[in-house]
Amino acid sequence: MHARIGNDLVIDTLRPGQSGTINGVKFSFHPAGHIPGSVQVRVEYKGQVWVASGDHKRQDDGISEPFEPVPCHTFITECTFGLPIYRWPDPVDVFKQINAWWRENAAKGECSILSAYSLGKAQRVLMGLDQNIGPVLVHGAVANMNKALLEAGLELPPCELITPNTPKERFRNALVIAPGSAIGTPWTNRMRPYCTAMASGWMQLRGWRRRGNLDTGFVLSDHADWDALLLAVKETGAERIIATHGYTDLFSQYLRSVGYDATSESTEFRGQGGDEGDAERASADPDRPL
Repeated sequence: MHARIGNDLVIDTLRPGQSGTINGVKFSFHPAGHIPGSVQVRVEYKGQVWVASGDHKRQDDGISEPFEPVPCHTFITECTFGLPIYRWPDPVDVFKQINAWWRENAAKGECSILSAYSLGKAQRVLMGLDQNIGPVLVHGAVANMNKALLEAGLELPPCELITPNTPKERFRNALVIAPGSAIGTPWTNRMRPYCTAMASGWMQLRGWRRRGNLDTGFVLSDHADWDALLLAVKETGAERIIATHGYTDLFSQYLRSVGYDATSESTEFRGQGGDEGDAERASADPDRPL
């Protein structure tokens, strides 16, 4: 949080599962599986329990605490990918595709530039790369998040920060991890020739690849897919569901059709920089970092 917002931020923390009380309301944090440190918030008052999931996922990414189902009466869930068309492939297969793409480009002396959001997605990508193919270089935004996560105790494979002094030859068989906003800008000019790709759940739709002017895309999401969203709802045992952040109306409509008391609410806050979940609202700007 200090790396994202500033060192002047005053933070009072609880460990996952540890509880506190404010004005008679008991609350606790529980892992959400979205990115390292992401949590669901459980609040209890006069026998009623509500849980706000925030962004969450079920796939093991090798860096985040696994999602923890939390029983409650009301569950507030994201539904960024709350449509049946979104069902994620096995990440093992996705990384085989990423490494094969990189290997092919490297054999031709081309740089591989992979767009990945700097917090969470970039580190997940870094963990899945075959570093025997060539050097791995990162944008400054990714390096800053790597530094914060390393200081917090996360173990990451080695990578190099790209600086103005990085020689052009270093990019020839390299894989570069950068936010989407950097692709196609003067920053990438000295990496030519290069191929571009994005790691995102939105890559399941070919239209997103064309919109971002990408050579290819890999379906790798830090959000729950359709089946994982339904599983999360079921495991809470909640009768009332509030859908936010995504296909809220369609997802809540489906839940009502199978017997839940489901409604939707819009979220008013949108963080700086955006993430994969902000892509739907940023579709007019394909270079927005996803």
